[in-house]
Amino acid sequence: MSKATVLYVEDNADNRTLVRRVLVAEGYEVIEASDATGALETIQKQRPDLILMDINMPDMDGYTLTMRIKTMPGMQSVPIIALTANVMRGDREKSLEAGCDGYIQKPIDIDTISQYIERYLRKR
Repeated sequence: MSKATVLYVEDNADNRTLVRRVLVAEGYEVIEASDATGALETIQKQRPDLILMDINMPDMDGYTLTMRIKTMPGMQSVPIIALTANVMRGDREKSLEAGCDGYIQKPIDIDTISQYIERYLRKR
């Protein structure tokens, strides 16, 4: 039985590869987008169960993309977890205000990321 489908929006190919390997090993289906445009196109074709969202991307930041996704039909209840190297005071709050349901600081702890994802999938 397949677990949930996770869309990982990340412009860094090495990060995408690492997270994909970890999540696929845990039984998740992983779809990827390297930028905001790709993420929006992917969501039109396949609705993910959860989105891992990089905040710092070249074409549109993750805050703006999150707000756009949350206005799309059927996407309001899909959890979006911000992934960011931003550790300034207020970054977590800014992510939540944009519509993210959770926040993970980079570097990602590959030993606990699947548990974190499961926690948000159970909340849906």
